[in-house]
Amino acid sequence: MTQFYGKTKICYGEDALDNLETIPATRAFIVTDSFMVKTGFVDRVRTHLDRKGIPFIIFDEVEPDPSLETVTKGAQIFLKNQADLIIALGGGSPIDAAKAISFFAGKALEGKVKPTLVAIPTTSGTGAEVTSYAVVTDKVNEVKIPLNDEMLIPDMAILDARFTRSLPPHVTAATGMDVLTHAIEAYTSREANAFTSIYARYAISYVFKYLKRAYINGDDMEARENMLLGSCMAGMAFNNSGLGITHSIAHSLGGIFHVPHGLANAVVLPHAIKFNSFDVGIRYHEIATMLELPAETVEEGTRSLIDAVMELNESMGIPNNVGSLKIDESVFKTSLNTIARNVLDDICTGSNPRNPSRDDVKELLLKAW
Repeated sequence: MTQFYGKTKICYGEDALDNLETIPATRAFIVTDSFMVKTGFVDRVRTHLDRKGIPFIIFDEVEPDPSLETVTKGAQIFLKNQADLIIALGGGSPIDAAKAISFFAGKALEGKVKPTLVAIPTTSGTGAEVTSYAVVTDKVNEVKIPLNDEMLIPDMAILDARFTRSLPPHVTAATGMDVLTHAIEAYTSREANAFTSIYARYAISYVFKYLKRAYINGDDMEARENMLLGSCMAGMAFNNSGLGITHSIAHSLGGIFHVPHGLANAVVLPHAIKFNSFDVGIRYHEIATMLELPAETVEEGTRSLIDAVMELNESMGIPNNVGSLKIDESVFKTSLNTIARNVLDDICTGSNPRNPSRDDVKELLLKAW
């Protein structure tokens, strides 16, 4: 049986935040980071809660790649305050933290009404606002832990591109390439289906049409809005199809070397496409054809797609090899076995179109270096 599941109510446009006033709640718990507080973004949320007379607590301690310790602390504070509405405001890290807090608190509240979870993304990248995934980091063992459960899917996603307007160009680039990786891996996943393919194709086309524009001019609101929609579409796709080995490697590079997730995906993606090309070359050819790239044969289409991804990276200052990142070569090579083991254990590898061995992963890593 094939299925497609979509639970989240998606609200987008300039008045999307007004939907906060439609949610029945007695107390809210806002999960965010200190930057969102300093920039005044949290105040925009507070305004709508104040209008409805809903008291709230702000938990702004989420760090990049949220740790188990942060999630545990947030869950304890949430349970103490007995909120029935959780609002995640920020990029992938605050949203993942809020989802994990909601999940673990929900387990503690077994038998009681689950709190409503609302996600408000401020980057166009993770698609976390519509997915059943969250990633937390075990900083002791230096490994990222992907969680996957339907309880993690937000009840509402509010997409307001004005929150993304102040993103620095390098963040716009990295998060945008994260969208592209989500979409391409969803389209070529062994669990892809007719519905996921539709969302993935639209997301891919949006990235190639709007990402460079958003990178060059952060005030290009048409580009910002469509990148936010593309991110959400890619999230809808991979939430139902799974991802692939690009993400598995990125999780390990992030856990061991602290490479930002979107950047790691961008660097590894062209190498992963080549790695998977024998198994799903026809799908890469379809993407190349859609993008009107040279694609008279499957091989030419795949090569054209790899070149297009690398050119997009280069145009935004992103390298196309792991060796150009701030990673010591000797440490990287001595970590190959650890990275390969992490990749094979990663949930994303299960839906990769090619079933890799440990030696396959190590060879891919060396070529990506």
